[in-house]
Order: sequence, then C-alpha cells, then structure tokens
Amino acid sequence: MTLVVGVDSGGSGLRIALARAADRVVLETVASREPVRTGPDGIDAGQLLGRLLPAVEAMRERAAEGAGAGPVVAVAVGAAGMATLGDRLRAELPEALERAWGVRRLALAADAVTAYAGALGQRPGAVVAGGTGLIALGTDLTGWRRADGWGHLLGDCGSGAWIGRAGLEAAMRAYDGRRGGSAALLARAELRFGPAAGLPGALYPRPDRPAVLASFAPEVAECAVAGDPVAVGVLARAATHIAEAAAAVCPPGAAGEVALTGGLFKLGEPLLGPLRAELRAQLPGTREVVAAGDPLAGAVTVAGALAEGTLRLPEDPRLLQLTR
Repeated sequence: MTLVVGVDSGGSGLRIALARAADRVVLETVASREPVRTGPDGIDAGQLLGRLLPAVEAMRERAAEGAGAGPVVAVAVGAAGMATLGDRLRAELPEALERAWGVRRLALAADAVTAYAGALGQRPGAVVAGGTGLIALGTDLTGWRRADGWGHLLGDCGSGAWIGRAGLEAAMRAYDGRRGGSAALLARAELRFGPAAGLPGALYPRPDRPAVLASFAPEVAECAVAGDPVAVGVLARAATHIAEAAAAVCPPGAAGEVALTGGLFKLGEPLLGPLRAELRAQLPGTREVVAAGDPLAGAVTVAGALAEGTLRLPEDPRLLQLTR
C-alpha cells in the first residue's frame, strides 16, 4: 500500500495527513495548534521537517499494524506565506524528503492553492478563502489569477479582521458621538475588551492584532441579526469586497463555479445573504458550489494526483512548485 502525505501549515497550526495513494483515503491525521515559525529568512524549514518527519513515521508504524504500509510516494505541502516566505522550503524540502523517504514527487503550494484543491479539486473556477484574512484564487487550468491576500493593513477586504476592525471603528464613533456610530457595537466592544478609551492601548501592541480584530467579527454578525443598521451595513460592505475578489479571479468566458471556504463564512446568513446577492450581481452566469473539503484535503488531493501523474493544476513559481 503506497502512501501520500498532505500538509497544511498556517497561522492556526500544523496539520499532517497520511493517505493511501490509490484512492486518497486518509488513514490518520495529526494536528498541532503551534504554527511553524517564520523568521527573517521566511518559513523555518528545519522546524517544519523536525515536526513532519517523526509524525509521519509514527503514523506509518501505526498503519503497518493494520493493513500494512508501503513507501511514501508523494508529498504536498500547503503553507501560508509560501509565495513570499517559502524560499527556505523550496531550497531544503526536496532533498530532505528524498533523503528521508526516497520520495521525489513533491508539491510546494501556497495555502490558497490547497484551499482551492480542497474546495473544487482540479476543475476550473474560483475559490475565496476567508478567515482572519482573505484571498481569492481562480484558474482556467492554464494559469492562476489571484486577488487580495495582502494582509490586514493593505487589504484582506471583507475578511474577519476587516469586519472586526470596521465594527470596532463604529463602536469608537459611538463613544465619541460621531455619525456612523453604533451603541450596540460599543456595548459589545466594552464587554469584550474593557472601557473604550483603553482599547488602543490594549490592541495596538498586540503581535496577533489581526486575530484580535477578527475575534470581534461574530459580535458584528450578532448585532446585524438583532437589527443594528450599522452592523448590517458593515457586513453588506464586506460582501461587496468579497464578491469583487471573486470576480477578479474568475476565468473569463467560462461558466464558472465559485466556492467559499474558511471560518469567515461560519458567520452565516448575516454575511452570506448579502454575499450571494453580490455574487449574482457581479458574476452573472456563475454558480456558487459547496466546498468539497478543506486545505488539508486539498493537499492530499494534490499529493495523490502527483503520485498518479494526473495533476492538472498549473505550475507557478510562487504558488505551486513541483518536483518530480
């Protein structure tokens, strides 16, 4: 029984799956909430390997006690920041994995690519991956189109951090007595973070500031459900931004599919209602489909297709680099 390995490395931790190559059925998954370090040289390849290699060996031993386990024939690593911070992974992982397991088929992908593969497989279309941040990725299977994913200071428009920041701005407007304020959001902000006047000091020094902002997005959604017009307006603007990102990456001239994936969309109807309306307006002729799986499932999909020689997703020096 030959095996493939899928890896999902992001800001919320590291997940590793061992799967059968023949049918991509996952045998076991291990997860850690500790992210792989990122330093001045980018993603720490040594730390990733130090966690990946023993985890897979332990899973292979457990698999061998059951139906038997053969060699690992392909690996796919999806990592947040691969496009700009993945130079060490690209330089070190191919040789290290060949030395450890004899595996030569390796895919190093941005996490947006594995999110795409998890959601749509190898079909043309567009995927919006939303959580603390937000990125849209589309392909006609000849090349990739990307929109946003520029972080909470330069973009990620419509993301959890964007919604949370907009909600907190409305809270501070209410605190000041300015137009556009929301007393409901102010009350929720003070309940969560303490007195409004102390919010800048509590928020600005935080190294996890985007995640803290995003933690307020569910409060905005709850205020919208309760009928607060300012919260409703924040989510309507978020929906417009998300649909704009999807429209920017949809393959031209195709009767495309759009999938939404990530924790952002667990906000539910307060966001999804206006978003569906915006997608219909900005992308007539396309249809929203349910994401088939998450980024870890996408990594397994890419690894399995690479093992079979059936990978159709386009190579790209920053988004999807293949070693065969």
